[in-house]
Amino acid sequence: MWRSLRRVGPKHTPEAVAAGLADVERRVVACRRCPRLVAWREEVARRKRAAFADWDYWGKPVPGYGDPQARLLVLGLAPAAHGGNRTGRVFTGDRSGDFLFAAMHRVGLANRPESVSRDDGLVLHGCWVTAAVKCAPPANRPTPEERDSCAPFLAEEVALLPLRAVLALGAFAWDAALRAFGQPRPKPRFAHGAEVDLGRVTLVGSYHVSQQNTFTGRLTPDMLDAVLRRARELAER
Repeated sequence: MWRSLRRVGPKHTPEAVAAGLADVERRVVACRRCPRLVAWREEVARRKRAAFADWDYWGKPVPGYGDPQARLLVLGLAPAAHGGNRTGRVFTGDRSGDFLFAAMHRVGLANRPESVSRDDGLVLHGCWVTAAVKCAPPANRPTPEERDSCAPFLAEEVALLPLRAVLALGAFAWDAALRAFGQPRPKPRFAHGAEVDLGRVTLVGSYHVSQQNTFTGRLTPDMLDAVLRRARELAER
């Protein structure tokens, strides 16, 4: 049974929030609710990629990461098979993460411009990074049932964190954020730079930091810097 969710209030101390997030992390890592995702993530961890043959792959669901007092949430789709599924930290160890964390460092949200492992010293400032689906899915395409099965974890994260803004990386994350915070009607359409007031938070859209977008120039460093700065501005109001 999923636990009831509570909004962060005056009685929720930083220590209580950190403890709540640690509890969510423990349950995320232990989750085996989706048989297809369990089989895929574990198969990838066994087969490995030749370039990472000496790695002990994580091969489990990947929890969120960052500042427990974050007012900005950066939300992606799911861990990469040889990125987060290998390293155990979201957006860590792949080209998408290289692009994202370099931008976060440029705008003052991270203490270093790259993230290669769980113990590399990366610290996020006022920001929490997570994914709508916690397991690496085949072809980066979770099913609707897998999406919905994982949704309570995201709901718990956003209930605990004192968020004021959400940056959704791609349409999948945009839709997940709308479901987590309460979707207005008509449904706001995703677009790069789009903004929607959801009451508690402002949702900002960005093209995903996938290689398909960054290698083709659909998403440039300047474009990502601009939406990150805007999301940070909204979070710090």
